[in-house]
Amino acid sequence: MNPIEPRFVDEDSHLVELREDGEEILRGNFLHAFRDTVRLPNDRTAAREYIVHPGAVMVIPLLTLPDGQLQLIMERQYRYPVGQVMVEFPAGKIDPGEEVLACAQRELQEETGYTASEWARAGVTHPVISYSTECIEIWFARGLKAGPRALDAGEFLDVITVSPEELMQWCMKGLVTDAKTLAGALWLQNTHGPLAAWPLIWQEGGTS
Repeated sequence: MNPIEPRFVDEDSHLVELREDGEEILRGNFLHAFRDTVRLPNDRTAAREYIVHPGAVMVIPLLTLPDGQLQLIMERQYRYPVGQVMVEFPAGKIDPGEEVLACAQRELQEETGYTASEWARAGVTHPVISYSTECIEIWFARGLKAGPRALDAGEFLDVITVSPEELMQWCMKGLVTDAKTLAGALWLQNTHGPLAAWPLIWQEGGTS
């Protein structure tokens, strides 16, 4: 069965590649890789290698201090493929059958110890469209309450608080390069502060 189903409208037909054949390259504990033969718009064929990803969520946790200042809950975590400690928003993959909001609630609590009383869905980002089906749902969380973390075995990360201004400076200086976190910074910039123009619809939500 083809894991990729093309989505397009009629006027996009001159751009679309159609799968003709394929093979499984790797089935790991987390990633699933394929090599397909596709028919190009000029009627030639080409090979496409890609990874099927289960999907993930990222949370932008908004912490309001007693003086009214806004802080962001973020993480510093070593990422083996790039060999660097990265600054990121809390995130994680969706378990089979898990609702997206439940995943966001679970990841926030497990990684940072915080729970939130209100949640708002922002949007979606596809961080590596050239070779992965990965789709990350972006959520905002507020009304935070601190508690114990529950990290997975083999998971090591620091929880930090950052002002929105600091985050934007880090993005500008290239100190934050994680694609999903850059997308989160864009959403933050357009939902909070002087440039706020994108609406968020908040809903109540306890822990999963």
